[in-house]
Amino acid sequence: MAVAASTVNRLNLTPLSKADENYHRPTDLRAFDDTKAGVKGLVDAGITEIPRIFYRPPPENYDSDNISPETQVQIPVIDLDQINKNPLKRKDTIDRVREASEKLGFFQLINHGIPTNVLEEMKDAVRRFNEQETESKKQYYTRDPTKPLIYNSNFDLYSAAITNWRDSFGYISAPSPHNPQDLPEICRDVLVDYSKRVMEIGNLLFELLSEALGLNPNYLKDIDCNEGLALVCHYYPPCPQPNLAIGTSEHTDSDFITVLLQDHIGGLQIRYEDNWVDVPPVAGALVVNIGDLMQLITNDKFKSVKHRVLANKEGPRVSVAGVFSTLHFPTSKLYRPIKELISEENPAIYRETTIRDFHIQFRADGLGTSTLQHFKLSQAGA
Repeated sequence: MAVAASTVNRLNLTPLSKADENYHRPTDLRAFDDTKAGVKGLVDAGITEIPRIFYRPPPENYDSDNISPETQVQIPVIDLDQINKNPLKRKDTIDRVREASEKLGFFQLINHGIPTNVLEEMKDAVRRFNEQETESKKQYYTRDPTKPLIYNSNFDLYSAAITNWRDSFGYISAPSPHNPQDLPEICRDVLVDYSKRVMEIGNLLFELLSEALGLNPNYLKDIDCNEGLALVCHYYPPCPQPNLAIGTSEHTDSDFITVLLQDHIGGLQIRYEDNWVDVPPVAGALVVNIGDLMQLITNDKFKSVKHRVLANKEGPRVSVAGVFSTLHFPTSKLYRPIKELISEENPAIYRETTIRDFHIQFRADGLGTSTLQHFKLSQAGA
């Protein structure tokens, strides 16, 4: 069932170029949220102009469209074939992981062990869920992070400055997974299977990152960086005015690492030296990026880099982010800069925090803000 035209008409579609004293953003946000149909519902209703809540500020105010063709930066593609059998290959891989984590905060993995058919089925499942009848998926629409499946549009709808042209659903597979029978049948099996495979890749990545830091291979796993995993599945419908909207606002991730599956459409970009650099889709590859918590515990050695996703007339674009964090789950475990990485010459930059407190701050701020700044020690910012 498509969203009725009357529902769309309750949203203010007046372009920013026209004065509109009746526009009230909170009212329009609530009207949009109440449809429980997301951005996909607007597209199904046949809109030709995006609602005003999706307008992003002009580039000169947004400071985000500086794209220089002279920026000769390529996202490293790292081959994991023979990684556990060839010591020289492993050493070379660790060196490349270290360089990418220190410089770009992003790299791509090939020969990671997840079969192509599983990757395709995961992407298909995201499309199936979002393209089913609205009434069928409405039952899962929620802003309660404790639900087995969390489907909504913009987790930060009421706190972020910009509404993203994107719908999402999430599944927490660790540390406390829900009963799989509580998941929608349309995507249940692949969510459970894919999350297990991503956890295996995460465990290997934490070994490589530990060694890249000069630590024992199990160091990051021993401090439970791999304890939590959530799959966040994004669906970006085609946008009738992509130059006025953004798929995902400029942000950094709040986790330890993210393992991302993206489709062929592209649009993911990272911020590098005040320029935007494309992260081009590579067939069968997974994109890995360093998160804020990893930057915190490595005392800025590994970089959590700003990135965004462009809106596009082509679509839908789908992606699946494997988020390594325990998120909102209660925990007393404190994370601080790793003692082996700090010294008198290189003092701690951040104060200690629980993952839950960090995550709460991230959700309260919304995308586009720096959660890490809240946890800097006063002398570090002097």
